[in-house]
Amino acid sequence: MQTPMLALWLPIVVSGIALFFASWLAWMLMPHHKKEWQGLPNEDTVMAALKNSGVTGGQFRFPNPTSPDDWKSDAFKAKMQAGPNGNMVVWSGPCSMGKNMLYTVLFFLVVNFVIAYLAAMVIAPGADRWFVFRFVGTAGVLTYGTANILNGIWFGRKMVADIVDGVAYGLITGAIFAALWPAATAVAT
Repeated sequence: MQTPMLALWLPIVVSGIALFFASWLAWMLMPHHKKEWQGLPNEDTVMAALKNSGVTGGQFRFPNPTSPDDWKSDAFKAKMQAGPNGNMVVWSGPCSMGKNMLYTVLFFLVVNFVIAYLAAMVIAPGADRWFVFRFVGTAGVLTYGTANILNGIWFGRKMVADIVDGVAYGLITGAIFAALWPAATAVAT
């Protein structure tokens, strides 16, 4: 290790908290996520149908093939063609904003710890701040900017806004680590 991990606790914590507020800003005030989610037509009817069908919390796809042979069956193909088809997440109860906010902060702290670990292996104390920014920022963009791409590919999740957020999160992480990177200690001769 070029830099002891203990020396990086401050940039890990500061960037984790800063990213929590950046994600709040992205979702609450910025316009780029506003059109990702829309209400259901006939929402009350659909909600009543889901409730009456006994749907509980979980992840669902419809139509749902139960075996590899179902994918090939004429009945399944007809359901797919007729539509609607898609994916749905149903919560088992009301969303717990407090719990989700806590998990968001923990997510950012854990990811930034891993980014710090990577940076500590190759960047010495007192390194050029621009180099720290480029290295940590690149790791942050790679991590946060690509995190949801597979969900977009496989489950139709809109991802452009998530990529934009990820680039911003990576750059914020890089800037904070560059500003708080530990200085070189004087070596006694």
